Amino acid sequence: MKCPHCLVEFHATTECMRIGADKEGNWGVEMYLCPNPDCGKRTVYLVQGDPHPASGQVLRFDSVQKRIMVRPKGLNRPPVPSEVPTVFAEDYVEACLVLPDSPKASAALSRRCLQNLLREKAKVKHGKLADEIDQVINDGTLPSYLVEVIDAVRNVGNLAAHPLTSQTTGEILPVEPWEAEWNLEVLESLFDFYFVQPTLVAKKKAALDKKLEEGGQKPMKG
Repeated sequence: MKCPHCLVEFHATTECMRIGADKEGNWGVEMYLCPNPDCGKRTVYLVQGDPHPASGQVLRFDSVQKRIMVRPKGLNRPPVPSEVPTVFAEDYVEACLVLPDSPKASAALSRRCLQNLLREKAKVKHGKLADEIDQVINDGTLPSYLVEVIDAVRNVGNLAAHPLTSQTTGEILPVEPWEAEWNLEVLESLFDFYFVQPTLVAKKKAALDKKLEEGGQKPMKG
């Protein structure tokens, strides 16, 4: 599994503890300790399932109906690059934090962030989010790999059946957790395309121009 604190992959050793039962079923706690010496933090889940002894009498939960992350709070993803403006970063971070508790709320926040991003950077004509996605796909400015991922967003929350207008982008619509998480993946890719890569290219060009200038040559055009 991947540690949600440090994002390092490791072989998980599960520690389980039974809490008790209620009208919904049996409840317990699952814990994982990250072996990364730079991390060493525990990840804790509240689990609804059937507890039973596994090998060596170690407790395990079977037929799990719910697994809710309680530590760390929220979905831990790579930090937002410093190049991303605050107006976009804040919506993205909040969408990450509410994902475990409400995928629908997370998707609403990430859709709003996506729409604002397309209007600011792709200069799409304001309208329904699905139509704005069509615009940016058809204008040919995105590489093919981004066209594929952003096109899939129209299926998240069934945008075809629930066309969101510019006034209702934040509407709460039914989504699966994986669909809400996909929105976050798309935003990360677009942040890299619109903000991170142009900044890196500009820095490299500035460094090359400085060398050319020191050598008595004219800087690069463009």
